Amino acid sequence: MEPATRAARLAGLLPGSFDPRLPQIVFLGILLAAGAWLRDFGIAPRQIALTFACGLACQNLCDRMAGRRTRSLRSAIITSLGVTLLLRAASWWIHPIAVTAAIASKFLFQWRGKHLFNPANFGVLLALLLLPGTWISAGQWGQDVAFAGWIVGMGSIVTRSARRGDISWTFLGLYVGTLAARVWWLGQRWAVLLHQLSNGSLLLFAFFMISDPRTIPNDWRGRAAHAGLVCAIGFIWQFYFYRNNGLLWALLIAAPAVALWDALWPAPAFQWTSEGGADNASAQHISVAGDRDPDRDYGFGPAAAGGRVLRLLRG
Repeated sequence: MEPATRAARLAGLLPGSFDPRLPQIVFLGILLAAGAWLRDFGIAPRQIALTFACGLACQNLCDRMAGRRTRSLRSAIITSLGVTLLLRAASWWIHPIAVTAAIASKFLFQWRGKHLFNPANFGVLLALLLLPGTWISAGQWGQDVAFAGWIVGMGSIVTRSARRGDISWTFLGLYVGTLAARVWWLGQRWAVLLHQLSNGSLLLFAFFMISDPRTIPNDWRGRAAHAGLVCAIGFIWQFYFYRNNGLLWALLIAAPAVALWDALWPAPAFQWTSEGGADNASAQHISVAGDRDPDRDYGFGPAAAGGRVLRLLRG
């Protein structure tokens, strides 16, 4: 490759040379720094350090066990940031356990090369369900950091090249519209809606969780349907059953429906390439792990083993 060409690719001037995970890392890092500096998120530096150390170590170990020839730690960094931003715990050892479970879930629960669950969502909810002294404090953000979070989140969708931002906008349109309709129906002040939108978990969910290209439907129609399903489940969970963290649980509950949407509206599956994100059709099925068969499962857990058994039975 010519030096000028190489320099242009590094600068992100040529198509396909920009990895959308890089701005995600920057934006999530900004949110973490702003929250810790301006709002005292209540997470100790050693908790952050241990979270990242365990997340990166687990990713490296799982890559080796899965036999991946090319490895990347970018997704593990994003997952570690997500767990650090969302989860609060009374004990320092809970965050490392949560992020380890999050990273491992990518390899344990797969179907046709896709993650069944969003890793950060899985790790946080597992900690809330099984580990004592854990919670999510949406109110810790405050309106100033939350406002900055909206700007950062929207900017991440605009700048990233993964071509999966449509699900974020669809979800936000549906969910904010539903909240506004509820406020109007109950005759509440519109300040109530503003307060509901100043929710840190909503920001992270809309911009960095539901839009994860490895856990959402491949076709835009499937993504629209999935956004509607998650919105409906989350609204019912939050305002009918009056339970906390409705959107996070909705994403987990709706995860198996992705296979249904992909069956109804088949489309090329998303794959991370060594230079960012692209559809299989344009990436020629080359992902971070090298050449892959789109129908082959590269995990080592029960879901991956089940997929291999089914393929053997089909002959």
